[in-house]
Order: sequence, then structure tokens, then C-alpha cells
Amino acid sequence: MSEQSLPDDARPEYTDTLPEYAERVLEVAELIPPGRVMTYGDVAEWLEEGGPRQVGRVMALYGGAVPWWRVVRADGVLLPGHELRALDHYRVEGTPLKQASRAAEGHVPRLDMRRARWDGGERAEGHT
Repeated sequence: MSEQSLPDDARPEYTDTLPEYAERVLEVAELIPPGRVMTYGDVAEWLEEGGPRQVGRVMALYGGAVPWWRVVRADGVLLPGHELRALDHYRVEGTPLKQASRAAEGHVPRLDMRRARWDGGERAEGHT
């Protein structure tokens, strides 16, 4: 079970022990506007450090405190095990989705990466 799926009061506190790289990844996740997404690789590229696996690891361990549904796989497939929770967020935020094919497991839509992907162009000033 990932810590993302734990209730808020059952999650460990990381405020004093959060690794510097993890803090940076989570800061980027918080910058992504509602209705937009970045891939794990996009976040690593934006930080100019690490790679998709490192970003994915940070999100798996610490991502429950930020809008985790905005950091996604490059193919637009929703996070396994969290599809319905993510889908709720996407619908509320108006994130572009592609209709699921009949062959898709559970008929869960995918993200429309062409329209939903955020390049950080409107990102907050002060990024280093």
C-alpha cells in the first residue's frame, strides 16, 4: 500500500526529514496548474536532475501531500490503483481526457497528453 492511499492522519510526517530532491519534486508538483499535467520525466527535466524513476519514487513516498494526480506517466494511463480517485480530480479540474477504448481495462479514460501537458511556461517566478 502506498502512503498516498493512507488517510491524512495515518501518514508519517516528513517535514523535518524530507530529502532536498524530494522537496524540489513536490514544489514542482504544486506549481502545475489545475487541469494540466507533467510527466515524471518532465519534472526531472524541469529540475535538471534525476530522471522519471527518481521522480516516481518521490511521488510514491511523499506525493500524498501535493496534487499527485498532476504528475503522470507519459502515455497518459492513469496511476494504477488510483484511477478512480485521479479521474475524480481530473473531472473537477477539467483536465482533457481521451475516451477509453472498449479494450481498455475497466474502460477508464486516459489523459489527452497533447492537450493536458504543461511545459512550465507559465511557471511561477523564482524557480532556480
